[in-house]
Amino acid sequence: MPTETRIIDLSIIIEPAPGPEHQKLEIKYETHEDTAEYMMMRFECSKEDLPKGLGWANEYVTLGTHVGTHMDAPWHYHPESEGEKAKTIDELPVEWFYGDGIVIDMRHKRPGEIITSWDLKKALHEIKYEINPFDIVLIMTGADELWGTKDYWSQFPGLSKESTLWLCEQGVKVMGTDSAGWDRPFWAMVEEFKETGDKSVIWGAHFAGIEKEYCQIEKLTNLDLLPAYGFKVVCPPIKIINASAGWVRPIAIVEESFLSLHP
Repeated sequence: MPTETRIIDLSIIIEPAPGPEHQKLEIKYETHEDTAEYMMMRFECSKEDLPKGLGWANEYVTLGTHVGTHMDAPWHYHPESEGEKAKTIDELPVEWFYGDGIVIDMRHKRPGEIITSWDLKKALHEIKYEINPFDIVLIMTGADELWGTKDYWSQFPGLSKESTLWLCEQGVKVMGTDSAGWDRPFWAMVEEFKETGDKSVIWGAHFAGIEKEYCQIEKLTNLDLLPAYGFKVVCPPIKIINASAGWVRPIAIVEESFLSLHP
């Protein structure tokens, strides 16, 4: 049966946007006019020797590794994982970054709510899917619609230590979310900690990586364009030596039958 392949970009653009201080970035642009003199010097030529007297374009970007769509390595969570030194982003196995994708729809969860393993199991039951080892699990909260606003950083649900460990126990090594963070927003964790004194709520989903080795992608987008499963994800991060994260431009590869597209 003929098929049509769709390739869907799951990353947000790296651009200045409202947000906390640690998310600030700076881009310095050099235009073709700016570099013409430098090219003339390097190539020992005149302006007339360059096409329309122009040089090349260039940019200098200053930003943190957790800005934009990025993958957190176990080193981000803690210096140890599963009793060994936690891996940095350049040490993660490349085999983890290509696999079957699954979207778990959690758009019904309110900002600040916990996404529990029960929530995940219920959603999987509804779509009749069982997670397999090395599946790449993508949590859809709908928070990406808020990108470019201050609410983006605080209005989303998040996973807990319990639900993150449950995914790890299914053999998942790469998981991701379309929100700003894998855990709940800081305000929600602070409120619960003040009410209960339970220190396990402090960054619990990230600290799950102390017990089970895994990595997570934050700030995804376009998950609503994907089927629940039946697609591939490609998401290798940039290898930055000894780093806790690396920028990534994940894509989903969806193959659809010609008949399903043209009934």
